Amino acid sequence: MSLLGIDVGTTGCKAAAFSDEGRCLAIAYREYATIYPKPGRVELDSRHVLEQVWKAVAEVAAQTQNDPIRALSVSTIGEAMTPVSMDGKILGNCILMFDDRGAQYADQLTEKIGQQAFYEINPNILGGYYSLPKLLWLRDNDLKFYERAEKFLLWGDLVLFALGCEPLTSYSLANRTLLFDIRQEDWSDKLLELTGIQRSKLPKCVSSGTVAGTVSDSMAARLGLPKGVQVVVGGHDQCCNSFGAGIHEPGKAVCGIGTVECITPTYNYIPDAATMLANGLNVEHHLLPGLYVSFLYNQAGSLVRWFRDAFAGGDKKILKEDTDIYDVLTAEMPAEPTSLLVLPYFSVTGPPGFVANASGAIVGLKNSTKRGEILKAIMESETFYFLESIQALKSLGIDATEFIATGGGAKSDAWLQIKADILGVPFVRLLNTEGSVAGAAMLAGLASGVYNNPSEAVQCFVHREKVFEPNLSRNKAYQERYELYRQLYPCLAGLLAKL
Repeated sequence: MSLLGIDVGTTGCKAAAFSDEGRCLAIAYREYATIYPKPGRVELDSRHVLEQVWKAVAEVAAQTQNDPIRALSVSTIGEAMTPVSMDGKILGNCILMFDDRGAQYADQLTEKIGQQAFYEINPNILGGYYSLPKLLWLRDNDLKFYERAEKFLLWGDLVLFALGCEPLTSYSLANRTLLFDIRQEDWSDKLLELTGIQRSKLPKCVSSGTVAGTVSDSMAARLGLPKGVQVVVGGHDQCCNSFGAGIHEPGKAVCGIGTVECITPTYNYIPDAATMLANGLNVEHHLLPGLYVSFLYNQAGSLVRWFRDAFAGGDKKILKEDTDIYDVLTAEMPAEPTSLLVLPYFSVTGPPGFVANASGAIVGLKNSTKRGEILKAIMESETFYFLESIQALKSLGIDATEFIATGGGAKSDAWLQIKADILGVPFVRLLNTEGSVAGAAMLAGLASGVYNNPSEAVQCFVHREKVFEPNLSRNKAYQERYELYRQLYPCLAGLLAKL
């Protein structure tokens, strides 16, 4: 018997089957296009996305006939909601967080209730990219369409619904709507009343790991799944990635290094709202009961890719077929901390500043500066970016004793060593880098009785490849460099905003 994890992302979906021992038996991926119907509008064709999900699932099911799938769960993006009719038909596309519709409603909500009072109910920083502003825009601009929708479903809910189950939403996904009360673990009566959104338009809130039912016989036949596959409520992709990285108790953080880097620390209580809000930090349920997470994010891989294209584009033409350009570039980096500073504000930043109108900067260049120094300075400074938020969490007693690295950037020994040296804690690289689908599959196994507890699932799935210990002398040097880094943005903010 095997366990199926499904991950629905912004640009593609993935399905992977794992044995009870945590071995990946089959994996499939499908891409889909982002739609831009008008300037400022960003959507996904929900029908097409579901078709791609089913193709990925069917491909995996066909390869696991000897280890038939017993249970499945789903990891998905947050915020985006799809309207469905009373008879279960998809009525239209989902609106992605990058879409600019509804931004004014976040401002109106701030005026009505205030950010502090709102945060006490739903600990997110009010903004137009969540579900609520999009729902309000639809209601006020296309009332007939809004009223036709029986439910507005987040992606985890929609997949469950399409598989033949009741559309239940996890606490972690419900949190992304701005309508969820994190303490009551249900839709907030106050926020529903304040905004005029009907509770009947939303799915029921349940904890991740709840068994929603079984795949319908018709869908099982269509996808090549055995009858009676249990469907388990999953969660937000970052939370699934955390569990997939083996984090099932407080004191650790997953560090996903992709185009954007997202650090997700795990803790076991809801922190002081004023301190969290002052530092632009959110609070969200983990997949596992009694645990919570926050998201610290900013540019990462996008900066390294920019450096590659700007400083080494010609080198790609002369490389041997079996040579990676990144291996060549990181080999040029000096061993010790650089004398350069980079302001990693090349696009909109994450918490705590959420700066929308800044530009990047490289400071300290000399005639003798080599490109390897610039690359290392980028890696150093994009790590410096997170220190303010990490220190704010420490002041609340939320401290990570180690970071589990996932994503494409986790393949770089040099980058992980830099992070260990700056943050002063070990960074761990895992053998399995498919964190989100693994976390969903682990949750499916936990809910269906394959594993007795989270620790047992982690022991089967999560195996370490390498640990990067911090170098104490470099850590001391980086502490001094960070004090200079902190002065960069205040000094340059006005000029960079104009640029």
